[in-house]
Amino acid sequence: MADKEDLTRFGVAFPTPLIEQFDQYIEEQGYKNRSEAFRDLVRKTLLQPSALQSDQDVAGTIVMVYDHHISDLPIRLMELQHEAHHDIISNMHVHLNHDQCLEVIAVRGNLGRLRHLHQQIQVQKGVLYAELSVTYVDELNKLAHAQSRQDGNPDQSLDHHNQGAGQHGHSHHHRSAE
Repeated sequence: MADKEDLTRFGVAFPTPLIEQFDQYIEEQGYKNRSEAFRDLVRKTLLQPSALQSDQDVAGTIVMVYDHHISDLPIRLMELQHEAHHDIISNMHVHLNHDQCLEVIAVRGNLGRLRHLHQQIQVQKGVLYAELSVTYVDELNKLAHAQSRQDGNPDQSLDHHNQGAGQHGHSHHHRSAE
């Protein structure tokens, strides 16, 4: 959290019914004050995929619901994911009922590529819902890992691999004490 001197104060005018709904939301969510809730809403808005640049690296999820009885849809969705394997960390498949499946795909990569994957998924006949949700990738962490690899010090870098269901999904290598 930023120090008090880093905060900028400004006034916002709300219609009375809207501020009453906002205050109810604040109470239900457990916020201590309007400022905390407003900051979180602004952060969420700024992380909407439409608000970010296509060349940014992001991490997030693609959530979809689809009718698995639609001819070849499960196969086509699997093919799309295989084509984007470099951006997919993991996925989870849930049977919602006799006809519908929920799939959550954890992704990390270039936002433009992830938007393209999301678009390819959502236009498939039988996909009832598809949403891309992202957050920033820690650029400093990314730069540190790239530098350690350039320095020929792979023991400091993270080695990430896509693994089968039930696996941890990645391994960490650390420099041993000498």
